[in-house]
Amino acid sequence: MERLSPFHLAIPVNDLAAAKDFYENTLGCQPGRSSDQWADYSLFGHQLVLHEDKDYKGHKHFNEVDGKAVPVPHFGVVLDWDVFHAFSQNLVKQKVKFQIAPYLRFEGLPGEQLTMFFYDPSGNALEFKSFKHHDQLFAT
Repeated sequence: MERLSPFHLAIPVNDLAAAKDFYENTLGCQPGRSSDQWADYSLFGHQLVLHEDKDYKGHKHFNEVDGKAVPVPHFGVVLDWDVFHAFSQNLVKQKVKFQIAPYLRFEGLPGEQLTMFFYDPSGNALEFKSFKHHDQLFAT
């Protein structure tokens, strides 16, 4: 298996201060460099950059997957099984409003996974998921 490198993703946010609060205090991301218009974070070891665009409005579109309305577009990280449980329990304690609350998807099928979806304050959809067996990531 190839060694995975961290991804880099830059996203728009309409209120940089609110976004920084969410990514730091709700998600627990470690801050990196920043200016008055952008800030970068470690999102489970990946580089996420928030760029302020005061006119940005998240677009909500959904596709049905496993009987649920999945927001498109979305981004997130595939977490280890135990990390997903601890992270999702922390989000529940913080009363994060889920689009799709944490649940087991495709149970008993190839690609069985834990998943959850929610939005940041700017309307960017996030999905975090976990496979009990990482070799199932691309199972068909």
